[in-house]
Amino acid sequence: MPIIEVEHVTKEYQLGALTGFKDSLANLGRRLLGKLPIERERFKALDDVSFTVEEGEVVGIIGHNGAGKSTLLKILAKVTTPTRGRVYVGGSVAPLIEVGAGINPELTGRENIYLNASILGIPKKVIKQKIDEIIEFSELEQFIDTPVKRYSSGMQVKLGFAIATSLDAEIFIIDEVLAVGDLAFQRKCFDRMEELIKRQGKTVLVVSHNLRQIQRLCSRVILLDHGRIREQGKAEAICNLFYELSDKQIQARRASSSSKLSSSGEVELLDIQLIDDKGSIVNTVHYKQNVIIRMQLKANVHLINPIVSVGVHTTDFLYLATQGTKIPSLEPGIHTIFCKILEFPFLPRSYSLRVSIDTGEYGHTAFYGENLKCFLVESPRFNRVHGSEGFVMINCKWWLEEHKKDNKEIGSLNEKHEMTENLSTP
Repeated sequence: MPIIEVEHVTKEYQLGALTGFKDSLANLGRRLLGKLPIERERFKALDDVSFTVEEGEVVGIIGHNGAGKSTLLKILAKVTTPTRGRVYVGGSVAPLIEVGAGINPELTGRENIYLNASILGIPKKVIKQKIDEIIEFSELEQFIDTPVKRYSSGMQVKLGFAIATSLDAEIFIIDEVLAVGDLAFQRKCFDRMEELIKRQGKTVLVVSHNLRQIQRLCSRVILLDHGRIREQGKAEAICNLFYELSDKQIQARRASSSSKLSSSGEVELLDIQLIDDKGSIVNTVHYKQNVIIRMQLKANVHLINPIVSVGVHTTDFLYLATQGTKIPSLEPGIHTIFCKILEFPFLPRSYSLRVSIDTGEYGHTAFYGENLKCFLVESPRFNRVHGSEGFVMINCKWWLEEHKKDNKEIGSLNEKHEMTENLSTP
């Protein structure tokens, strides 16, 4: 029997401000006249959602902002109730939905551990046994008897996560809490979740925009779209589908996409375009084909030995490569610079360009911009490669050596089989 059952769950909210005296009086008049009152518009955060989760299963829930992910988790954690439908949860639940929400700033860290533990239903006896482990995990030994109001926000969420994951619950409900604290602590949180999943066999529902984490943690993924389940299935396939949908949205918005820009005023980037081998301006680059980046600059002062660099990054700003060149000088005026990338090496997905222009002996930045040109990479032989396979394909040569059965010498060969085919090569 499933440990979680969600059957035709709908959650509605009323939009707009609270009804004022004038509106209430008008509705009273309508009722006296036998008419229906004017109701505010209702919004369906969830719309007829149904699924089950087996014991020990790790399920990811993904989707765009406002898709209903957090609302669903709050219903499962009994923070809120559905407007319609039925929810069955057959085990104790540890909700990691808003880490640190129950922290009292006037109490010390140690006092907050006992307070939050009692709120989460952990017996005091159990907390006494685990308090040293919680403090050690939070990395707050030095400050544990200091009032929390003197903690930084990062210290507070560290404390909250350490308390929440100390629960001996059967079901963990996680909403974007693996990104708490600094990078080292984030790695620690991720390792803690992997321990709960792989070693202890806990049932976990996790919401995250980090699809790499979802693919690594989850065996199954549910894709929500405007409150409805669009698809559900194996993590790899559903995350890949979401990547493809996101790529289409990014390309649709590319003309109006925002860029991060900083400039000293010495030079401006007027335009940046991609050009194929035929000389046409394109927004789609073919994998392993040449492409030219054309930049139009306006120098407002005389620039001596400027270094112009071009980089490629993913749409979530993972920097992949950068290449630059030194130009003898740029006189005031408009200039066009070309950069030809031979056999574009990155696998099909959406990417964007960044440009920097540095001047002077110590690398003074005259211009820097990210997300300047969004483009899509395609290949005639295969579709978008999902994130778990990386960003570039390695060109390999394979062969097999068969050793003689009666010869103990490792290096003695019976036969050598050449294998020229790379199965993953596009």
